[in-house]
Amino acid sequence: MVGEINKTSKNVRWIIYSGAGVLCFFPFITAPLALFMGLVVALTIGIPEPAFNKKASKYLLQIAVVGLGFGMNLIDSLRAGSEGMLFTLVTVISVLFIGIIVGKWLGVDKVPTYLIASGTAICGGSAIAAVGPIAKASDSEMSVSLATIFVLNAIALFIFPVLGHWLNLSQEQFGLWAAIAIHDTSSVVGAGATYGEEALKIATTVKLTRALWIIPLSLFSILYFRSKDKKISVPWFIFLFILAMVINTYFPLPEIASSGIVLISKKLLTLTLFFIGAGLSRATLRSTGIRPLVLGVLLWLFIGLMSLGFIYFN
Repeated sequence: MVGEINKTSKNVRWIIYSGAGVLCFFPFITAPLALFMGLVVALTIGIPEPAFNKKASKYLLQIAVVGLGFGMNLIDSLRAGSEGMLFTLVTVISVLFIGIIVGKWLGVDKVPTYLIASGTAICGGSAIAAVGPIAKASDSEMSVSLATIFVLNAIALFIFPVLGHWLNLSQEQFGLWAAIAIHDTSSVVGAGATYGEEALKIATTVKLTRALWIIPLSLFSILYFRSKDKKISVPWFIFLFILAMVINTYFPLPEIASSGIVLISKKLLTLTLFFIGAGLSRATLRSTGIRPLVLGVLLWLFIGLMSLGFIYFN
């Protein structure tokens, strides 16, 4: 009897979960609204299959980002992203250094401190996933670090477009700011899409260029943690994104095809943000803890204000 009740409950959750996901393909569902829908589902009824939700958000994001490449010109994108590349080295090194110092001061353990600093410096969960095995991070350390970054990402997707308009940032300025100051690619793309078409292009290009720093970060992590036998995780979809831009620049598809791919990719991105919101459970919030979260917030404020100052004075 209990098994039947649980089965019914799970079926109901599947219906609500699936229905909310389908809504993401409607024009009136924006990126922030999709994220909020996911949060509501996660914190009220819960999601039926967390493992499916996690995989779906990961792979759909990669597909959506590659598809967006068919709407971008490689030459224009590189020109737009050049300033971000010049600023990347300074921010990566400074965030890692300050993160390690502040983490010690707050009493946060070495491994989660390094993971949170890495996620803030480069590209959120992807950086943490890459260096976690090198740092021999435990499941709890990975969970705490990812939860910290995830909570801040969710907040960023809501407040950055608002702050951008309040600060009267141009499309180009906001795209660059979002790419540097927001952790995960998904939230960067979501915030850029909310702000405008040009902001989306710049934010995506700069963030994916920035994400390539996972490779030198992983090499440095091997030295920092004295590990010689760990495989470096490379985000290969970034190269597919670049290939899509090359095709669109030098071997363009018919307009109806390229615009169709971009439209579908944007809706897949919206669905991805729903899945990301649905992944934020009460357990995830509890696992974050106050000190790692304080560290994450301080590093986030540092890189956000530093990058904003860079944008204003250049």
